[in-house]
Amino acid sequence: MPKLPGISQKDAVRVLCKLGYNVIRQGKHITMSNGTLMVQIPRHNPINAFTMGHIAQHVGLSPDDFRRLL
Repeated sequence: MPKLPGISQKDAVRVLCKLGYNVIRQGKHITMSNGTLMVQIPRHNPINAFTMGHIAQHVGLSPDDFRRLL
């Protein structure tokens, strides 16, 4: 699993907004959708590296592509 260490939830939300995702609801997790895919981002600072790698993979990005969008 790709690793993306040290990324805060705010950075993750900002990158996904650049990709066309919108915040649907917020609670213990932030749920975002682009109309076809739904992604949940935990409210941890920083987000676990394996969790963030899985989120990036789920939206179709490699770890390097995700880092470039930060």
